[in-house]
Amino acid sequence: MTIIKQMLSNYEINNLEDKKNALKEVVQEVALSGLARSNFFNHAVFCGGTALRMFYGLDRFSEDLDFSLVTPNEQFDLSDYFSYIENEANSLGLNFKVEEKVKEIDSNIKSAFLKGGTKEQIITFYENEDNLKNINPRELIKIKFEIDVNPPDYASFENKFRLLPYPYQVKLYDMPSLFAGKIHAVLCRGWKSRVKGRDLYDYVFYLSKNAKVNLKHLKARMVQTGHFDEKEELTIDKLKDMLNKKFTSIDYINAKEDVVAFIKDKRKLDLWSKEFFTDITSNLKCNHEKT
Repeated sequence: MTIIKQMLSNYEINNLEDKKNALKEVVQEVALSGLARSNFFNHAVFCGGTALRMFYGLDRFSEDLDFSLVTPNEQFDLSDYFSYIENEANSLGLNFKVEEKVKEIDSNIKSAFLKGGTKEQIITFYENEDNLKNINPRELIKIKFEIDVNPPDYASFENKFRLLPYPYQVKLYDMPSLFAGKIHAVLCRGWKSRVKGRDLYDYVFYLSKNAKVNLKHLKARMVQTGHFDEKEELTIDKLKDMLNKKFTSIDYINAKEDVVAFIKDKRKLDLWSKEFFTDITSNLKCNHEKT
């Protein structure tokens, strides 16, 4: 059994879509192991929803690989690491290429895509697939990865290990710093009543794990994006007030529609409402009382 097939065997597969998602998650791990071999994590840290899934057990599919530099460097060249990812994938029988995403507007985020033909990968790793005719020959498995080259201050990091496809080490945000990034997304990423349901789902997950929020890092994020005055104090009570105000304005039907394709157990969304989120927010704690 190849390493990739060994990794895929850990997934519960009921249909073609499950096979595609399993492949995407395996490719994410292969990309991480390639980056680890390149010493990428001497300069960068893993963050975001996929980090939460892989290292803390989040039970939803997450599409992207998100990273942040340890210290700001606007000259950081993400393309320096493309060959390591491609070589790692190709050595394991995955035919993937990395392409940089050229942005028309300068930003702190640099992006690229890891791409491979869906049909080719399904044929290679699932010999008995009966629905090949339903896969468009042009369909691609695409993994987007992004890195923030001007990260906000006060994040804390830790090192974690994975065993497959090969043993490797990853530097990532610790749980309070990850939680700060997610609360920033809940408060600042949406427009009016439109908030990503995935952000709300993750918010519930953090609270279910009794995670504390890195308040200093959250303030730095909000100041950087223009959502908070640097001269103001950010206390846990002020943060709860901001969140509860946000929860009053959310369209929860749209929020559920955003996340439903990424989770197995749809019943977890049944209680979503202003009252539900306001109540659970009373349990929010931080590792610094104020900033």
